[in-house]
Amino acid sequence: MSALIHRIALVFVLAATCASTVAQQKAPAYEPTSGQEGKDVVWIPTPQVVVDKMLDLARVGPRDFLMDLGSGDGRTVITAAKRGARAIGIEYNPDMVEYARRSAQQAGVADRASFVKADLFETDLSKATVISLFLLPDINLKLRPKILDLKPGTRVVSNTFSMGEWKEDDRVDLSRDAGCNVSWCTALFWIVPAKVAGTWKVPQGEVTLKQEFQMLTGSLRTEGKTYALQGKVTGEEVVFVAGGKRYAGHFKGKSLELK
Repeated sequence: MSALIHRIALVFVLAATCASTVAQQKAPAYEPTSGQEGKDVVWIPTPQVVVDKMLDLARVGPRDFLMDLGSGDGRTVITAAKRGARAIGIEYNPDMVEYARRSAQQAGVADRASFVKADLFETDLSKATVISLFLLPDINLKLRPKILDLKPGTRVVSNTFSMGEWKEDDRVDLSRDAGCNVSWCTALFWIVPAKVAGTWKVPQGEVTLKQEFQMLTGSLRTEGKTYALQGKVTGEEVVFVAGGKRYAGHFKGKSLELK
């Protein structure tokens, strides 16, 4: 009798194992849902027309390394890779990471598009030439000091949400575009400015610059006269007007060279 009971128990175990295997085989692949909860924000996909415009504004191409913070389903990374760039998505949800990797494989760009599970606040951004985001304003503000410390000329694009007092260098409203039927349809663009505040000796005289993000004020002392100036720094390129004359130059770490 005990042998019979043992055989019956074995049959039940084998049946349960087979049923579990079949269920696993038939389990549908993970599919993200717009509005699902995330670590810092709910996930809502950026419309493809906005992704395209963001990458257009940043002029993403084969020489670029793009880092997408909160990469979700991977569409920004994959689109950048299709343009020849190397791109990596930083995403906290491991299911989304795997989903994006499958999508990159299907798109034929897995050699240039990669995804990692990581906390965007703890990620090293220093190698990026382009940063892309679709995060909430308070998260952008938390990231802002880190982004402003990146190499001058690093390009930054965001869907809809700003960087507070750091005003964008360009924006495009796509809310009337047929491909954008949601509320988040504005592409914003910044260029990380060099830190140029200070007093600099130049062939024309002496330049004193005060800096608020990319905007410049200050003075130019030349030929015994002092003129107020207003200007802008774009990456390492400096342009300002003083005394009715336009000046342009290049900032090199510890020196300002005016043309």
